[in-house]
Formats: sequence, C-alpha cells, structure tokens
Amino acid sequence: MKTKFQTLLVTGIIILFQHLVIAQTAPNQHFLSSLGMVDSLYSEVLKEFREIYVQLPRDYNPESDQKYPVVFLLDGEVFLPAVCTVHDFYSGGFMPEMVIVGISNSTNRLRDLTTSTVKTMYGMPFTQTNGEAANFVRFIEKELIPFVEKKYPVTNYRTLIGHSYGGLFSIYTLLNYPHLFANFLAIDPSLDWDDQKLLKESVDKLATKSYKGKSLFMSLSGQLHMQNYAITIDNVMQDTSDYTLFARSNIAFSNQVQENPENGLRFAWKFYPNDLHGTIPLPSIMDGLLSIFEWFQWENTDRINSPDTPTEELLRIIKYREKKLENHFGYPAAPYPEELLNMSGYMNMDMQQTEKAKMYFDLTIEYFPNSANAYDSLADYYEAKKDYVNALKSVTKAFELSGDEYYKDRMKELAIKKEE
Repeated sequence: MKTKFQTLLVTGIIILFQHLVIAQTAPNQHFLSSLGMVDSLYSEVLKEFREIYVQLPRDYNPESDQKYPVVFLLDGEVFLPAVCTVHDFYSGGFMPEMVIVGISNSTNRLRDLTTSTVKTMYGMPFTQTNGEAANFVRFIEKELIPFVEKKYPVTNYRTLIGHSYGGLFSIYTLLNYPHLFANFLAIDPSLDWDDQKLLKESVDKLATKSYKGKSLFMSLSGQLHMQNYAITIDNVMQDTSDYTLFARSNIAFSNQVQENPENGLRFAWKFYPNDLHGTIPLPSIMDGLLSIFEWFQWENTDRINSPDTPTEELLRIIKYREKKLENHFGYPAAPYPEELLNMSGYMNMDMQQTEKAKMYFDLTIEYFPNSANAYDSLADYYEAKKDYVNALKSVTKAFELSGDEYYKDRMKELAIKKEE
C-alpha cells in the first residue's frame, strides 16, 4: 500500500524512521505521557500479591504474532518512566523494541533484594527482615517469568536492571542464576552489604564459571566519601574507613571481572563523578542499555543510504545483520522493522531502481510473512510494471491474510486490468 513516504529521498530513511517511532501517539490520548499497564499476580513463593507495570512497544499490534525481548526492572514504580524514555529515543537503530516489565519493590524491598542475612548494622541490632534474595529469584524464575511469557508478547531474551540494593540483586543473580537473563545492569550496587559477602564470594565464581553470552554494565556515583571531598576516584582505594566501603566494593568487583576475561562476560563499567546515588540511575540506564545492545546498532548505514550501492551488496548487508541478530538473541529475528523495509521499496521505486525495490518488497514478505500490507506493497510494484497477473496474486494473498474489503475491491480492479 503506497504511503506518503514514497517521495522521500533514500538518504533520509533511517533518521525518518527513528523520528516516526518517537512521534507515534494514541489518537485519543489526553495526557502527555501514560506509562505502564498495572498488573498483578499472587506468589505462592512469597505468599503475597505482587504488582507489576507492563509497557508494550509503541508499534505493538495485538493481531500480530510478533514477540519482543523483555526488560525486567526492579523498583519499577520508580524507574519505569526513565527506562521508557531512554527506550523510546533509542529503539530501532540502537536497541530493539522491547516489552518493559517494572517490578514493584515498594514493600519488602530490603527482604527481597539483599543477598544474605545481617543481624547488626553499624554496630546496632538490626531486626528488619532481610537476606531473602534467593527466594525472590525463585519468585522471578518460577512465577513471574512464566506469568509474563504466557500473558505478554515476549521472547526468552531478557535483561535485568537494578539500582542500589537492586544492583546488588542484579549481580547476585548474574553470579548464581546467569541462565535467567542475557543482560544485567547494576546501577551503583550496594556491594558493601554484609561486610562485602557477595564480593568475597564472587572471587571464585568469576574465576571458575562461564558467563559466555552474558553482559554486565555497572556504574558508580561520585559520592565516594560522605564527609571528605579530598577522596577521589584516584585515591579512594587507599582509604580504609567505612565511609568509602561502598565505593571500594564497587571498584573491587569491577577489578575482579576485568581480571577474569576468560569467563566470557562482556563487561562495561562507568564512573559518574557529578552524580549522586539518587541521580545516577538516569544516565546509567541510558549508557547501560546502549552498552549491552552495542551489537544491535545498525551497521553500514552509509552504504544503505547511498543510491549507488549495488543490490547484491545491500542484500549481503541485510543478511549479515539477520545472522548477527540470530546469534545474539538465540532465535531468528527480522534485521529491520517492516515499515523500514517497506518504505525502502517505495523509495527505490520512485528512483527507478526497480531491482532494489523488488528486493526490499520480497524481504518484507520473507521476514513478515503474515503481513497483508507487505503483499499489497509487492502488488504496487507489479502494477507499476504492468504485471497485473502477479499484482492480482499478491493482493489476493493480502485479502486472504486480512479479509480487508480494501483488498477485495483492489482485486476487482486488477482483474479488470488483467483482462484489458
């Protein structure tokens, strides 16, 4: 089906598409932003109801069978807007369209996110329930993930994001249950918990276990010492006071990871000198998602944009990306969105590059075989070539897939042209 994009120059494909993704809005939306459908499930593991917030991709179509990678976000009631904002701006060319699941940790946060039990804190008795991260992992693995996979359009390619105690939980999950997630974001993680117990346990795990295919992004805020601004990133490891234990634990873990490259973990660490513990989540979410999805970024865009690139080279670029995505996701994935492939076909038709146009329309059908619009676009190509027999076949397929009366009417028009 022809669209207003027909007359655009091919050099604007990628920029235009990214702006379109951001600009889509619901026609009856009354507020500037509306995020996260509230859902809940009862947990037999935790013996309580748990609330989640689910954000579907902007291009989600309930009639489609398309599924998306999924992000599980701890403290979802706090950080869902930040993750959605970053995702909205960077999805498409820099990271995949994803379902974002915010897990509420507004109650029992300390219980669920801390990784071992402490009885004292700062020399005083500590009676608040804590140290049940293993049980919370069981909830996520046995109940939450199956619940989300059954109800929402997600694949088994998962990312976990956590801040502070959530960051501690993220690293704990990576070290002990790496099969649950492909990517982990640990934002200013509280690795000082329980006299650095998890940090000490990680020495053997990082040296002996395989984390091949896993990614970890970790960040540290500029609050290195609460009372002494003379403490900097260059000298903090020489300080032995409790005031720097948090920062020293973070740096020590990052050093451990980098000392064990043979375990296969893809790792990035960043220090934010101008951010506090409370402000570091936003830049960390942006940098973290860009880091773990660096492999997803569109490649060879200059060659794709150039009208002089031969069809055979374009096809090699597209097929290379298809294979790359499958290697990372673990399942077949379309190398580009349907709208982009379809739009590229029309643009090349306008430039009289019919071979390229046909390639793009054929690829759209290959990657999105249940799309009526893909077949209708191919019909436009055949009609422009005055090949009414194949145009009619394509529109007939579009009608079979959708039942839309538009395609039925077009079938009649093409049947007349075929007989003329």
